[in-house]
Amino acid sequence: MNNVISSTGEQLANALHALGVNFIMGGEGADDELHKNPARLLVELAQSKESRLRLSLIPLFLEHPEFSLHVNKAARKLELTSRITLECYYTAAVFIRKKYQPRRKALPDHFSKKLNLSITNDAEENLRALAKRQREISGVHVNWFGTYQHAARRWFIHASLGK
Repeated sequence: MNNVISSTGEQLANALHALGVNFIMGGEGADDELHKNPARLLVELAQSKESRLRLSLIPLFLEHPEFSLHVNKAARKLELTSRITLECYYTAAVFIRKKYQPRRKALPDHFSKKLNLSITNDAEENLRALAKRQREISGVHVNWFGTYQHAARRWFIHASLGK
């Protein structure tokens, strides 16, 4: 598995901004074409040491649902901890989209079975179940549900401001 991070936080922020994902501060310079390589960008965001960059995966998937085509390829390149992050944050984006943008085309659900989630018709209930599951498999005891909600709120604020 290739788990070497080759881009800086600033380069990742630049790539996000080049894609219109203004979730984090910074990112005003050139990104060396990183934004044109979706699988690599997903891998590097999932591996980032900065939680704000890892969390930017959620708004990235909401803004660019076409990145769902690359999420499995990216996940296969990651070690366990980063793969859990990518799979859980992608799945959170799936549920957030269903909850807040039900009229838009749904993101394909790639990971709920792998994560051993029982999916219901209630997107918020699904987010809560995902948060519990992420806490179990990651061993990190934070408020994952609140983390997902924070990412969704910040993305909606920036999206409503017209980027």
